[in-house]
Amino acid sequence: MSQKPTVLIVDDESGILDSLRILLKKEGYEVTTAQGGKAGLEQLRTGTPDIVLTDIRMPQITGLDILQAAREQDPLTPVILMTAQASLQSAIGAVNQGAFYYIQKPWANDELLAILRRACEFRAVRVENKQLKQEIRRRERGGLDKPVGKSRRFLDVLKLAEQVAPTDSTVLIQGESGTGKEVLARYIHDHSSRADGPFLSINCGALPENLLESELFGHVKGSFTGAVRDKQGLFAAARGGSFFLDEVGEMPPSLQVKLLRVLQEREAIPVGSTEAIAVDVRIIAATNRELEEEIRRGAFRSDLFYRLNVIPVQLPPLRDRRDDIVLLLESFLQRLATERNAEPKALSSDALDAVMVYDWPGNVRELENALEHAVALTPGRLIEPQHLPERITRRRKEPLVQERNYENPTLEVIERAYIMWVLQAEGGNKTRAAEALGIDPSTLYRKLSRYEGQGPGGEK
Repeated sequence: MSQKPTVLIVDDESGILDSLRILLKKEGYEVTTAQGGKAGLEQLRTGTPDIVLTDIRMPQITGLDILQAAREQDPLTPVILMTAQASLQSAIGAVNQGAFYYIQKPWANDELLAILRRACEFRAVRVENKQLKQEIRRRERGGLDKPVGKSRRFLDVLKLAEQVAPTDSTVLIQGESGTGKEVLARYIHDHSSRADGPFLSINCGALPENLLESELFGHVKGSFTGAVRDKQGLFAAARGGSFFLDEVGEMPPSLQVKLLRVLQEREAIPVGSTEAIAVDVRIIAATNRELEEEIRRGAFRSDLFYRLNVIPVQLPPLRDRRDDIVLLLESFLQRLATERNAEPKALSSDALDAVMVYDWPGNVRELENALEHAVALTPGRLIEPQHLPERITRRRKEPLVQERNYENPTLEVIERAYIMWVLQAEGGNKTRAAEALGIDPSTLYRKLSRYEGQGPGGEK
């Protein structure tokens, strides 16, 4: 909660809005008002207040609609209903649906302020409780509570994930294999209103069709050979939490139809049953395929794609976020040290050079595996190039400086020649070369990586 608690007041009478705004501002609250239910919903879409104070009887969109919208956006937000005697029974029913409190018109200011103070305390306790639970889960996973990175593209992805996490919207994460799609999915879950519920996942391409259907939807006894008892499906088991469908592009067409029903109707039918069960999960899907191309080939349903693609998130490959490699190295080496109850190992300058210029086709997963390989083979604390997998250190030998001269060189050609000259003067040591050039090592690695795809004069 912010230093000044924020209150959204919703009422269709401007006089009540004005008097409440003056009263609450004097008490130190940050106040936003909305005249009518429609304006209240629009205010909720633009931000999450700490407390919502709303009239219950308004034309078209009522206080109960505001209550539902506020709880869907953030279940931790207390909603206080203002009610006349005629709508008292509705207010009592709304408390049973999750409203924090109701107050009858006309009210005493002291009574209203006391209710608001209790609402602030209630929200603060719930927020603190949620943070403590997240900290416990973070420690259980060795401290890796969020995806690691500092590059602009990565931070944009993380910001989007944090924005959509409190909602129940379906998320589709796209990216190459090994980019960390499940880590991001878990991060979204941990920062959602469902964080206290389960996080279950399944790889849709790892199981044969019949087994995948049974795992997803469950089955009843006798529905097929070997079904000796009822089995709960993962959609049911994930109730109240999040369900991560990895490699959803691999799902067979027949199961795509059943998944579409889950997304549309929020219900699933177990194999061999005629009765649907309610599905209360947040779906996060991921794929390394271009689903629009799969739709053109007829391998993926367009209606399912649009149901999944509510919030699209594109994870960049590691080669496009080289600024993040050092941070990832430190995180993985620290985790490996913790698992082995030992001091963390470090990379020598030459080993770091090899890691930074390698393209990492397997992305973050390949980097993690390479470090585990290196740590296992390193007798001391310093990881040398020979401890890394051979594919990472095997590089094409090229002269650092080209002898060919170019007439009217461009600024980029001059920059490249100077960088290569400094690099040669430093004996090929990129760390010292970056220091001599006055640039960050990651900037140097990025430039050198670009030069590898060009001719000596900068041509493609």
